[in-house]
This record gives sequence, C-alpha cells and structure tokens, in this order.
Amino acid sequence: MKITKSKRAVPEADRAKMVAKPGFGKYYTDHMVVAEWTEEKGWSEPELKPYGPVSLDPAAMVFHYGQEIFEGMKAYRQPDGSITLFRPEANAKRFANSARRLALPELPEETFIETIEALVKQDSAWVPGKIGESLYIRPFMFATEVGLGVRPTNRALYMLIATPAGAYFKPEDAVTVWISTEYVRAAIGGTGEAKCGGNYAASLVAQKEAALKGCDQVVWIDAKERRWIEEMGGMNLYFVKGKGADATVFTPKLTGTLLPGITRDSILSVAADLGYKVEETMVSIDDWRDGVESGLITEIFACGTAAVVTPVGCAKSVMGTWPTGDGTPGPITMQIRNTLLGIQHGTIPDTHNWLKKVL
Repeated sequence: MKITKSKRAVPEADRAKMVAKPGFGKYYTDHMVVAEWTEEKGWSEPELKPYGPVSLDPAAMVFHYGQEIFEGMKAYRQPDGSITLFRPEANAKRFANSARRLALPELPEETFIETIEALVKQDSAWVPGKIGESLYIRPFMFATEVGLGVRPTNRALYMLIATPAGAYFKPEDAVTVWISTEYVRAAIGGTGEAKCGGNYAASLVAQKEAALKGCDQVVWIDAKERRWIEEMGGMNLYFVKGKGADATVFTPKLTGTLLPGITRDSILSVAADLGYKVEETMVSIDDWRDGVESGLITEIFACGTAAVVTPVGCAKSVMGTWPTGDGTPGPITMQIRNTLLGIQHGTIPDTHNWLKKVL
C-alpha cells in the first residue's frame, strides 16, 4: 500500500481535546484511504493519504443513479493500550455482498481489511480509551464514471475515513419509536439486505414523521402484508420474553429485506452465552402490542454498530401507544449491552475470537 503522511496533522493538544469529547461524526482523523477501479484495469493499489476533499465531475454517475455502498465498524482501545477491530471479516463480507447487489466491483476482502488496519495504525492516537467510546470507521464506494446512461458504472472509487465516536444514544435513556404504517423501507427483491445510501435516503421522510410524533426513531414493517416488524431506522430490533434466567431473547428473522446486522448476529451468541434462550422469528405488530400489554414482552432494545445496544421504552403508532414495562432500560438489555462492550474493550474474555489486534 502506498502511504503519504499528512503534513498538516491536527496538533496533539487539539486532538486530545477532540478525542476526550468525540461526539459522533464531529471530528475526522488525519488520513484516509483511496483506491480506484476501472473495468479495464481492475483495482489500483490503495493509497493512505491526508484527509481531504474529493473532486468529481458533475456527471459522475453516483450523483444521478445513487450507485453507492458503505460500511460501519469500530476500533477499540484495550486495557493494555493495544487496539483491536471487532469482526472485520464480517464487515468485509457484507461490503462485498452490498457491492454485488448494487452492481459495483467487489473489493477483495483481504484488501478491505488491509486498508482498515493501515488507517487505524496510522491514526491510532485518535482511538478513545473510555468504555463505550471507539474509533468509528466508515468504508464506502461509489460510481465515478462520467455519463448519464443508465447502466452499471465502469469506474468506481473506494474510500475509507474514520472519526472518534462517543455514544450514539445515552444508554441510560430508553428511546421512543414510531411504527410507520405509511412508508416502506424495503421489499423482497429490493436492496434491503445491502448497506447502501439509497435505503437511508428513503427512510428520512419517515424519520421526520417520527420526530414530529415526539419519537427518536422509526420502526419499519414489511411491504407485502404490512404487519411484520422488520428493523428500526439504521438498527435491528430485539425483544425479551419473560424475566430472569428463563427469559427468551428474540429478534425478527432475516427475510431478505432486513440488513444482516453484525451486532445483531453477535447478540445471538452473547445472549446464549449468558444462558438465555434465543430465537429468530417473525414478529407481528399484534405480537408487539399484545406482548407489552400482557407483560409477556418485558424488554425491547435496538442494536447496531453505532448505537451498540439501545433500550426501547415506548412505541407509538396510529394504533396507539405501547410502553414497555415501566419505560426504563431493562436488566437483560443492559446486561447484554455491558457484556458486548466488555468483549469489545477487552474486559471480558473473547471466547468467539471476534477481536483482531491491529496495534
């Protein structure tokens, strides 16, 4: 990999202040990675270079047909000061799957991981040290061919940037969600399984509606029957049935329209390790409403790379308002959250070999 170090790196004292209070997507590290692809020559050698603007022709296809994908992953500071990635192979595989669905070139998985490691090593001083904080890493790819013909691009650009990140939501505050019955996120045969910008752009009008209803996030239901719970904004959903050691932790199963979240997949293992029964099953609106009203469903939470685990305290919809328990974060939700964070930050043993040491 070609490496060109920045001559305008953020001064150490300023960087320390940024890392101490990182926010989310507020500051960016000193470097980025780029690699170009052409149909004729394939992938160029990736280059780590100073972070900066990108120049594109106004007729670049990404602007007109949305041929774009991205990923989200994190690097964590360990107790001994080292830095690890969490399940980068899973991100590499999903990135390739998204590229295939959007008719973009597949970046070899080993190249994907090589670029991640290079950027994290170079900008390691940007990785926070507190539990719950991390270096959020954003790989993305988009069409750069100049032209207005509607067809797969013959040129593309892969880029990689990173930002120190704090909590996306405050874990002590349960969020309120709006179950959207008017808008649809994805349909069978669509791009629901791919992590592409268009999915999120199409969700924003529903997110705006949720905000007007006094909610933090929107929950999607299926496009065909309009009754099955799918996912929440940019996160997957989990439900807890029962209490204590006999509780069951379950999540809507993957149907081809949901994003196969890496945090979602990890929680299936974490919850089982903690002794709970786990299920992937179809969950209807009626199941949600009747479950919380009867007390059968005791906790609900969302999960994702950015948010980790976020409690859901209440749901609103045109059919009514359904609080979960007393509306505060539940004990199993917080146990799962703390266990997952402990594994990621190295304070709990990584029995699944999810962590990949970088530095």
